[in-house]
Amino acid sequence: MDEQELESYAWESTADETGDRIDKAIAARLEERYSRSQVQQWIKEGAVTVQGQSVKSNYKLTQGDSVEIVVPVPEDIDALPENIPLDVAYEDQDVIVVNKPRGMVVHPSYGHPNGTLVNALLHHCNDLSGIGGVMRPGIVHRIDKDTSGLIMAAKNDRAHASLSAQLKEHSVVRKYMAIVHGVLSHKEGTVDAPIGRSIEDRKLYRVTDKNAKHAVTHFIVAEQFADYALLELQLETGRTHQIRVHMKFIDHPLVGDPVYGRSKGMKMNGQALHAAVLGFKHPATGEQLVFHADMPADMQELLHILRTG
Repeated sequence: MDEQELESYAWESTADETGDRIDKAIAARLEERYSRSQVQQWIKEGAVTVQGQSVKSNYKLTQGDSVEIVVPVPEDIDALPENIPLDVAYEDQDVIVVNKPRGMVVHPSYGHPNGTLVNALLHHCNDLSGIGGVMRPGIVHRIDKDTSGLIMAAKNDRAHASLSAQLKEHSVVRKYMAIVHGVLSHKEGTVDAPIGRSIEDRKLYRVTDKNAKHAVTHFIVAEQFADYALLELQLETGRTHQIRVHMKFIDHPLVGDPVYGRSKGMKMNGQALHAAVLGFKHPATGEQLVFHADMPADMQELLHILRTG
């Protein structure tokens, strides 16, 4: 058996982390790549130390604590092919564009080891780029589990590098349709507000100036109803939960959003958010490609109810 390099992390805790439980702080630091329960298991196994000593999951951090993690090698981490139907909008030898259904996770994680878009792609495609690693082959960008719509994946490393560069340059066209609460005072607008992790719950995000990243969302009111609106939104940046956080920030949260939405009003199984348009330059030919995907049936039904009263 070939020797496998261990994944490890080390840092000194910050003032912002003072008083945080060690398991919560680690899960936040690792950007939700691992679940909190997985982190707790590492702690039980002695894979996490503070000041060189093993601790319990409820250990409270103080500023300057030296935290070290040596991630145990899991028995099976490879994503496996699964025969899951895909709604393919486009495919060639370099790239594939899929209309992802609501409820499907993009790539495997320790909380979602199967049933993901990656599992389906591995069954559908002969090859995917290896840049994303064994858990995320071909994945260039993500959309939330409960957001439907268009997502691209790379089928070789050259294509992956090209698509990633376009995302960094903000040249990829990403337009979303969303149903939100409230009556908007302007027909169009821009939310230019930095996004960072919530201090109260580091799994969530909020508009903040503290440890935040630049985030810009443009919107147009496509239809206005009595207490709801259909918006067309375009991402200039691509931060985690960006549209959901920005819409909450301007007091027009997405209908059905289980985290950033409202408890009252019309209901949906997941947020009313759909990645409707995706455009990019083909990584091999340079041709500008643009794809469109209709909103899912539940969003269309909700719009029908709003239009007919």
